[in-house]
Amino acid sequence: MKLFSDYHSHPQGHRVQPYSRELLQPWIDSARAGGLNDIAFTDHDRFHAGIDFGEIDKLRAANPDLKIRAGIELDNDPQTSGAGRKWVEKNWDKLDFVLGSVHYLDDPTQMFDSVPDGAGQFVGRSIDEIYEDYFHRVRDIAATGLVDCLSHLDLIKIHGHRPCGDVRSIINETLDFIRSRDLAIELSTAGWRKPVDELYPSDRIIKLAIEKEISFTTASDAHSHVQLAENFDRLTGKMSILGVREVCVYDKHKREVRKL
Repeated sequence: MKLFSDYHSHPQGHRVQPYSRELLQPWIDSARAGGLNDIAFTDHDRFHAGIDFGEIDKLRAANPDLKIRAGIELDNDPQTSGAGRKWVEKNWDKLDFVLGSVHYLDDPTQMFDSVPDGAGQFVGRSIDEIYEDYFHRVRDIAATGLVDCLSHLDLIKIHGHRPCGDVRSIINETLDFIRSRDLAIELSTAGWRKPVDELYPSDRIIKLAIEKEISFTTASDAHSHVQLAENFDRLTGKMSILGVREVCVYDKHKREVRKL
């Protein structure tokens, strides 16, 4: 089994950097060196001002051996997601792929998954209630009709907090909703470089998704080109154990399932 696609990458990192050959080519070089032939740029929607579809077209022309997908990560930032959604709607036909994610809980000024500061949002609160709240927010993103795939589905575990009670029903309901919308979920190696040190999502969620015939993408959530395909060898082993034998890619939001 050889993984060939990385559908979660952030060329701009955490600030607006206008797309250019100088910014993007190192990502293509890293993808090629890592054995990838299909990559999606999915910068955060709050940085949409830096995205230039013309520059992506130039990059494609200069690198015809790779599939380069124009994408974005749409999240639930209380301050910027409204503008982000309008941008996605306006540019839907130019985009190949849209990730949906949840980074905010009750605090509108700080992502709960920031390390280590975001961990403070969990102090003194019911972890079960936080999990339920989080997965309701995931469903809200899925319901927008503006995403193709849900990223790091159980990101709420990032700081190592585990529910005390049984939250299987809310997770099961969320997966049913994702399936009803015909969306995919990503298998993200990013969790292995976070405090939780675990793949997103958990084995249990992956098994449930397989049962529900939900498709998967493979992703590193790279914020530097050197992180592309990070831990993909480890991911390959995990997929083999769990019985994941295919992944999906996107072209203008049309999903194509490929056997591994």
